[in-house]
Amino acid sequence: MAGSEEDWREALRAKGYRLTPQRELVLAAVEKLSHATPEDVLAEVRRSSSAINLSTVYRNLEFLEELGLVRHAHLGDRGSTYHSTSGREHFHIVCRKCQRVSSVDPEVAAPLAERLRESYDFEADLGHLTVFGECTSCEERPDHDHEHE
Repeated sequence: MAGSEEDWREALRAKGYRLTPQRELVLAAVEKLSHATPEDVLAEVRRSSSAINLSTVYRNLEFLEELGLVRHAHLGDRGSTYHSTSGREHFHIVCRKCQRVSSVDPEVAAPLAERLRESYDFEADLGHLTVFGECTSCEERPDHDHEHE
Protein backbone atom coordinates (compact mmCIF):
# COMPACT_ATOMS: atom_id res chain seq x y z
CA MET A 1 0.00 0.00 0.00
CA ALA A 2 2.84 2.41 0.76
CA GLY A 3 4.04 2.17 -2.85
CA SER A 4 0.60 2.93 -4.28
CA GLU A 5 0.18 5.77 -1.76
CA GLU A 6 3.42 7.33 -2.99
CA ASP A 7 2.26 6.81 -6.60
CA TRP A 8 -0.89 8.88 -6.13
CA ARG A 9 0.97 11.52 -4.12
CA GLU A 10 3.45 11.81 -7.02
CA ALA A 11 0.58 11.93 -9.53
CA LEU A 12 -1.01 14.78 -7.55
CA ARG A 13 2.26 16.72 -7.46
CA ALA A 14 2.75 16.18 -11.20
CA LYS A 15 -0.68 17.73 -11.83
CA GLY A 16 0.14 20.67 -9.60
CA TYR A 17 -2.05 19.55 -6.69
CA ARG A 18 -1.20 18.63 -3.17
CA LEU A 19 -3.00 16.39 -0.75
CA THR A 20 -4.10 18.83 1.95
CA PRO A 21 -4.69 17.56 5.49
CA GLN A 22 -8.46 17.78 4.89
CA ARG A 23 -8.25 15.78 1.67
CA GLU A 24 -6.03 13.23 3.38
CA LEU A 25 -8.54 12.84 6.25
CA VAL A 26 -11.42 12.38 3.81
CA LEU A 27 -9.50 9.85 1.70
CA ALA A 28 -8.41 7.93 4.82
CA ALA A 29 -12.03 7.80 6.03
CA VAL A 30 -13.25 6.44 2.68
CA GLU A 31 -10.52 3.80 2.67
CA LYS A 32 -11.30 2.77 6.24
CA LEU A 33 -15.08 2.62 5.80
CA SER A 34 -15.01 0.78 2.45
CA HIS A 35 -18.43 2.02 1.22
CA ALA A 36 -19.46 5.29 2.83
CA THR A 37 -21.92 8.13 2.32
CA PRO A 38 -20.63 11.67 2.78
CA GLU A 39 -22.33 11.67 6.19
CA ASP A 40 -20.46 8.47 7.14
CA VAL A 41 -17.20 10.09 6.01
CA LEU A 42 -17.95 13.20 8.08
CA ALA A 43 -18.60 11.12 11.20
CA GLU A 44 -15.30 9.28 10.70
CA VAL A 45 -13.32 12.46 9.98
CA ARG A 46 -14.80 14.15 13.05
CA ARG A 47 -13.06 11.53 15.19
CA SER A 48 -9.79 13.29 14.23
CA SER A 49 -10.84 16.84 13.43
CA SER A 50 -13.86 18.94 14.35
CA ALA A 51 -12.79 21.64 11.86
CA ILE A 52 -14.41 19.87 8.89
CA ASN A 53 -18.08 20.24 7.95
CA LEU A 54 -20.31 18.36 5.50
CA SER A 55 -19.83 20.81 2.62
CA THR A 56 -16.04 20.41 2.99
CA VAL A 57 -16.47 16.62 2.83
CA TYR A 58 -18.59 16.92 -0.35
CA ARG A 59 -16.05 19.25 -2.02
CA ASN A 60 -13.16 16.95 -1.14
CA LEU A 61 -14.99 13.82 -2.30
CA GLU A 62 -15.69 15.50 -5.66
CA PHE A 63 -12.05 16.56 -5.94
CA LEU A 64 -10.77 13.07 -5.01
CA GLU A 65 -13.15 11.53 -7.54
CA GLU A 66 -11.92 13.88 -10.29
CA LEU A 67 -8.40 12.68 -9.52
CA GLY A 68 -9.51 9.04 -9.69
CA LEU A 69 -8.73 8.28 -6.03
CA VAL A 70 -12.35 7.51 -5.08
CA ARG A 71 -15.46 6.44 -6.97
CA HIS A 72 -19.11 6.72 -6.18
CA ALA A 73 -21.91 4.27 -6.68
CA HIS A 74 -25.64 4.41 -6.07
CA LEU A 75 -26.46 1.60 -3.67
CA GLY A 76 -30.10 2.38 -3.01
CA ASP A 77 -31.91 5.25 -1.36
CA ARG A 78 -28.81 6.25 0.65
CA GLY A 79 -27.58 8.54 -2.12
CA SER A 80 -24.04 8.33 -3.40
CA THR A 81 -21.70 5.93 -1.62
CA TYR A 82 -17.96 6.38 -2.05
CA HIS A 83 -15.17 3.83 -2.09
CA SER A 84 -11.44 3.98 -2.68
CA THR A 85 -9.99 3.05 -6.04
CA SER A 86 -6.87 1.62 -4.37
CA GLY A 87 -8.55 -1.78 -3.98
CA ARG A 88 -9.54 -4.14 -6.73
CA GLU A 89 -12.08 -3.05 -9.33
CA HIS A 90 -15.57 -4.28 -8.46
CA PHE A 91 -19.28 -3.79 -8.89
CA HIS A 92 -21.96 -4.12 -6.23
CA ILE A 93 -24.88 -6.33 -5.35
CA VAL A 94 -27.36 -5.04 -2.78
CA CYS A 95 -30.06 -6.96 -0.91
CA ARG A 96 -33.29 -4.97 -0.83
CA LYS A 97 -34.35 -6.60 2.46
CA CYS A 98 -31.29 -6.57 4.72
CA GLN A 99 -29.39 -3.82 2.79
CA ARG A 100 -26.21 -5.93 2.71
CA VAL A 101 -23.74 -4.65 0.08
CA SER A 102 -21.29 -7.09 -1.48
CA SER A 103 -18.42 -6.33 -3.83
CA VAL A 104 -18.23 -8.59 -6.89
CA ASP A 105 -15.28 -9.13 -9.21
CA PRO A 106 -16.03 -7.62 -12.65
CA GLU A 107 -15.15 -10.93 -14.31
CA VAL A 108 -18.54 -12.19 -13.10
CA ALA A 109 -20.19 -9.66 -15.44
CA ALA A 110 -17.69 -10.15 -18.28
CA PRO A 111 -20.20 -12.02 -20.48
CA LEU A 112 -22.67 -9.13 -20.09
CA ALA A 113 -19.98 -6.54 -20.88
CA GLU A 114 -18.90 -8.50 -23.94
CA ARG A 115 -22.51 -8.81 -25.18
CA LEU A 116 -23.04 -5.05 -24.75
CA ARG A 117 -19.81 -4.40 -26.65
CA GLU A 118 -20.73 -6.74 -29.54
CA SER A 119 -24.46 -6.05 -29.83
CA TYR A 120 -24.63 -2.38 -28.94
CA ASP A 121 -21.08 -1.09 -29.57
CA PHE A 122 -21.15 -0.01 -25.93
CA GLU A 123 -18.33 -0.14 -23.38
CA ALA A 124 -19.85 -0.75 -19.92
CA ASP A 125 -18.41 0.95 -16.84
CA LEU A 126 -18.85 -1.96 -14.45
CA GLY A 127 -17.48 0.04 -11.51
CA HIS A 128 -20.75 1.97 -11.43
CA LEU A 129 -22.92 -1.13 -11.81
CA THR A 130 -25.22 -2.00 -8.91
CA VAL A 131 -27.51 -5.02 -9.05
CA PHE A 132 -30.41 -5.12 -6.61
CA GLY A 133 -32.07 -8.31 -5.48
CA GLU A 134 -32.49 -10.49 -2.46
CA CYS A 135 -29.79 -12.52 -0.73
CA THR A 136 -30.37 -16.20 -0.03
CA SER A 137 -30.54 -15.72 3.74
CA CYS A 138 -33.36 -13.18 3.30
CA GLU A 139 -35.20 -15.47 0.88
CA GLU A 140 -35.20 -18.16 3.57
CA ARG A 141 -36.67 -15.89 6.30
CA PRO A 142 -40.39 -15.24 6.49
CA ASP A 143 -41.37 -11.70 5.48
CA HIS A 144 -42.07 -9.59 8.58
CA ASP A 145 -42.11 -6.18 6.89
CA HIS A 146 -45.84 -5.67 7.49
CA GLU A 147 -45.55 -6.02 11.25
CA HIS A 148 -44.26 -2.44 11.55
CA GLU A 149 -46.96 -0.76 9.44
